[in-house]
Amino acid sequence: MPKGSPELTEARREEIINACEKLYKTKSFKEITIKDIGNATSFTRTSIYNYFQTKEEIFLALLKREYELWSDSLKQTMGQVKTMTKDEFASMLAYSLEERAQLLKILSMNHYDMETGSRPEHLKEFKVAYGESIRTVMTCLHKYFPDMTVEHKQDFIYTFFPFMFGIYPYTYVTEKQRTAMEQAGVNYVFMSIYEITYNCVRKLLGD
Repeated sequence: MPKGSPELTEARREEIINACEKLYKTKSFKEITIKDIGNATSFTRTSIYNYFQTKEEIFLALLKREYELWSDSLKQTMGQVKTMTKDEFASMLAYSLEERAQLLKILSMNHYDMETGSRPEHLKEFKVAYGESIRTVMTCLHKYFPDMTVEHKQDFIYTFFPFMFGIYPYTYVTEKQRTAMEQAGVNYVFMSIYEITYNCVRKLLGD
């Protein structure tokens, strides 16, 4: 780690993550290189290696930030809203993920590569944020559905979080994919992030 104040270190880490985020809007994970990310920062490319050794570590840091922002938004809602019906909760959770499309994109496309290509300390930092998101959703269930059994809440968590891996590819379809589905005669219903998440959450909550 380079010498300098914690504030400077954090600022440079954030600049690197922001550069990666910007590139990811127009390029795929495979296309983006450390050199590309370095060229989008205000300091030399080799300086990146003082903070991250691989692009997988940079993407993992971006995904970590996305989980933190999602958890923060859920906590803010819990602080403002005392009660919710099942329909309202499903809608709230669906909207919260609709605002985090990038989280879902990274999660579905490159999650395995990022974890295997990152050092243990970076993976641990990510898992802390991921674990906090699970605890936050569980806290939401405790708050809004106190009569829900422990088993039901656990089933919700163990179903919903794996489900998140598939949201993006089911809701962001290229024209080539859409055409292929039509030519193959696949009767596929295209849904938004909100629609697919709402339907899942509502079913998991039950009647």
